[in-house]
Amino acid sequence: MIILVLNCGSSSLKYALYEWTKNVVLTQGMMELSSEGLNQHREPLQKIIHSLASYQIAAVGHRVVHGGSVFKQSVIIQGDVLDHLKKLSEIAPLHNPPNILGIESAMELLPHVPQVAIFDTAFHHTLPEISFTYPIPYEWHEKYQVRRYGFHGTSHLYVSRRAARFLGLPTNQTNLIILHIGSGVSICAVREGISVDTSMGFTPLEGAMMGNRSGDIDPAIVSFMSDRLGFDAQQITSVLNTKSGHLGVTGQYSDRRDVVNAARSGDRRAQLSLDMEVYRLKKYIGAYLAVLGRVDAIVFTAGVGENSAIIRSNTLHGLEPFGIVLDEERNDMTQSSSGETLLSTPESAIKLLMIPTHEEVVLVEDVVALLEGYYQAHTQYVYQFEK
Repeated sequence: MIILVLNCGSSSLKYALYEWTKNVVLTQGMMELSSEGLNQHREPLQKIIHSLASYQIAAVGHRVVHGGSVFKQSVIIQGDVLDHLKKLSEIAPLHNPPNILGIESAMELLPHVPQVAIFDTAFHHTLPEISFTYPIPYEWHEKYQVRRYGFHGTSHLYVSRRAARFLGLPTNQTNLIILHIGSGVSICAVREGISVDTSMGFTPLEGAMMGNRSGDIDPAIVSFMSDRLGFDAQQITSVLNTKSGHLGVTGQYSDRRDVVNAARSGDRRAQLSLDMEVYRLKKYIGAYLAVLGRVDAIVFTAGVGENSAIIRSNTLHGLEPFGIVLDEERNDMTQSSSGETLLSTPESAIKLLMIPTHEEVVLVEDVVALLEGYYQAHTQYVYQFEK
């Protein structure tokens, strides 16, 4: 069974083709997207599908960032699913619209192939009420579904499973703090294998400092700056999403490699920005230590978490009184190509791990799980694209 997995963003389209029965990746890649036009996904996707013409594609799995309160698990895209996804675009304006464009393009190009939506928010639907409820008028939650949803769920799910296996523990007995640090950043507290708290909230803007997103700020800043700049709330939110974080503090850099290099060259604002990020990560670790009580491991993942030794080191520095002791030599030699790696010293009470994330694995597993019921109702379930 061959599954095509798509991750359609605003500036790139990532894809991977999996042979499920053999558990192998047949091909994968990424295409940059033009910033012009609303149909920018169709042409690149058409090129990808043409290149895969020799394969019989059984289904397409789409990463969708926000599932809101409607979608608590992956779904076959049919009926009014797309309409619900479009309604959610107002609370995930950077992510859901390109996700939807990718879905619509794939449905047009592969009309007889089942399409599946896999949601970043699904893993976090286990959050307890005290964690997902905001201290705002309760009617806002009841009427408008304003609550913490959390994101990067497929990554946190995959990494939590791999960490439990690495530690030799049953998943349902494993407590973890997972730091997904990439362009976007989210921290997750995992108790007995399920998410009980996470840093991102109603949208992916809340939480840790990110490449170009602010993370946590005083909400009164929005109205304060709106009055002074003559911006409406949407414009201020756009600034917080696209011109803040490292880019806002440094005035130049959103890529951590650039921030680190500039800091090493004596750029004061780059050094400030780097120090701000690790300070905030450290605070989240402390908070989740308190939430979980017992922690088996702290896990770093995603592009920065897997490859930036200095950010891992600076984040963990000073946490030795909590039983967190980093092996600096091993940390300096570790990057994503090293595979799953133990970073802590033997005397560290809490294990420190680097685990490369493979979100696509979760997407494929969910697609396959949903297909059995779909096939019972559809006899023509594969489609070979004809050139």
